[in-house]
Amino acid sequence: MMTQLAKDEETQVLYRPVGPEEMALIRQSGYRAFPPRLPEQPIFYPVLNEEYATQIACDWNVKASGAGFVTRFRVPRDFLDRYEVQTVGGSVHQELWIPAEELPEFNENLVGVIEVVAEFHSGGRGDEDASGE
Repeated sequence: MMTQLAKDEETQVLYRPVGPEEMALIRQSGYRAFPPRLPEQPIFYPVLNEEYATQIACDWNVKASGAGFVTRFRVPRDFLDRYEVQTVGGSVHQELWIPAEELPEFNENLVGVIEVVAEFHSGGRGDEDASGE
């Protein structure tokens, strides 16, 4: 259930850690959509908090591709009600599992634009507030 999501607002803030290739595709969309998943990626997983997104961006994206970005975006809560919160480690490691085939509908439900809130590069943690990128 969505126990971690308070029901008092109309939208939920979510985060997604991305590498440079996915970031380039988000830019190409005008910061309005996440790119389609690759065949070996059956799930799109936004995360529920910035701390977890930062961990993935630093520990996974930077190591894998030299850069990691933390994106922030909003989605209507009533749309998200169909997805159960998944805890995949400690209590901070919470995410939603969106089947790849539902990503176009997820993108249609984004409220506003996808923001870049942090950026990290190999050799250092990078710009903690990359919103003026």
